[in-house]
Amino acid sequence: MISITPRAQAEVLRLCRVHNPARLRLGLVPGSCAQLTYTMEFDILGEGGDAVYHLSALEVWIAPDSLQHLSQLHLDYTEDLMGGSFRFHNPQAVQTCACGHSFSVATV
Repeated sequence: MISITPRAQAEVLRLCRVHNPARLRLGLVPGSCAQLTYTMEFDILGEGGDAVYHLSALEVWIAPDSLQHLSQLHLDYTEDLMGGSFRFHNPQAVQTCACGHSFSVATV
């Protein structure tokens, strides 16, 4: 089960209001600094087979091909002097890059 902190949820809901109406889609694409890179986008129409999480007022969609590596994801949002950013905490990651937006998983 994915989880999202109240700060991350508030920021996603703020952004959803800008992209009127939209839901958050989390996914993965191959490449970047490590094996997989997180993606976040706003989507109005789901795709067949999407996993749908209802987290308070927020609806999060995850495509089936990304679900196995995102099923335990914890999403946070932080702000500092350089601005705000989402932070991905994934217990399945065996290695992450410095930016925190890509990771590697153990190969079977």
